Amino acid sequence: MGNLLGSLRFKEPSTVEECDSTWGSDSESEEPAAEDDSGISDSVSPAESDRAAGDTSPQLTDSPESAPKMKRSFYAARDLYKYRHSYPNYKRSRQPNEYRNLRFYLNKIPLVPDGIYIEEILSKWRGDYDKLEHNHTYIQWLFPLREQGLNFYAHELTQDEIKEFQSTREAKRRFLAAYSLMLDFYGIKLLDKSGNVARASNWQERFQHLNESQHNYLRITRILKSLGELGYEAFKAPLVRLFLEESLCHNILPNMQHSALEYYVYTIRLPATRRRLLRYARQHYRPAHAFLWGPPPKRRGGGVGTGGTVGAGSSGIRAPAPTPEQQRREEESTTSSSTRSGIIVSSHDAMMCPDLAGEGPKGYAGLGSNMAGLEGALMLVGARGGRNEYNEVVPL
Repeated sequence: MGNLLGSLRFKEPSTVEECDSTWGSDSESEEPAAEDDSGISDSVSPAESDRAAGDTSPQLTDSPESAPKMKRSFYAARDLYKYRHSYPNYKRSRQPNEYRNLRFYLNKIPLVPDGIYIEEILSKWRGDYDKLEHNHTYIQWLFPLREQGLNFYAHELTQDEIKEFQSTREAKRRFLAAYSLMLDFYGIKLLDKSGNVARASNWQERFQHLNESQHNYLRITRILKSLGELGYEAFKAPLVRLFLEESLCHNILPNMQHSALEYYVYTIRLPATRRRLLRYARQHYRPAHAFLWGPPPKRRGGGVGTGGTVGAGSSGIRAPAPTPEQQRREEESTTSSSTRSGIIVSSHDAMMCPDLAGEGPKGYAGLGSNMAGLEGALMLVGARGGRNEYNEVVPL
């Protein structure tokens, strides 16, 4: 009987829709406005409003005919589904757990194959951007995961090692220092212990490099995953929000748009946080009709498909959301006419979507202002029953 139970495997999803139920049964107009556990504020500052009004940079056309047909990556969706669900088919290694990742962070063993200790990296590599760019063996040691990376000398994390790591102050201190080191490499600075981030003084040079050096996008995905594994889930949203803003709003990191939407957002385990970020991204995405990451449109009564929903993560083109004025007219007319067709709005109207009206990026220093509360909530969950956020199975 034991062998039979041990042979049972979790059925993995076979479509993007099965991998991503970020939106669930919620549509953007049905979800309570007060739900904001991402620690992200979307209000527009006066300075940014002025910049937006004076922005005359060329925009991509909103014509559906001119846009290439795109679809979401099943490989990416499945990979991040496994991560968010704590690797449901994970097999415990029969080899003795040597805690090599923890011992590396305690400065007891060097990374392999280079033979470099963590203290040397933290003290001598900061600002050495050529070394951080061209050395490809350190990233798997600095940001370990429960999956194999390109450096086969690096060891995968185990659940026991994660628990031990999270309870070791010295290891956590060095881990945050390593995170700060990589942020500086990308032109970003860590503002506080809640994970808030902002442009660093060297941002122009480093952002230009980051836009052109796209192999770093894979590294950033690993960094985000590792933050979640080692107890810093709350640090993800501020960083992802910054990347969305720089790529979609300011067009400084245009090459990062796809990675930010297809990968970075979906490393976040809380569905409400992902929804918040995706709403923000949709507000600024161009062309608007080509936004592939939700939310599913709300179905109104009296028409074909009443009560139906579009599968979460669908790659089909979604209709722009109605403006408040159009919603009012629709509600007033539903009782007087049963022949009305579906909502048709222009791309300009979509930009004025009610849940996004008045929203936009605050100053970077305000990113994740409520992160401390979110982190505390995660720690509370971890304290009950001895579970930590790294192995929490969220109803995604």
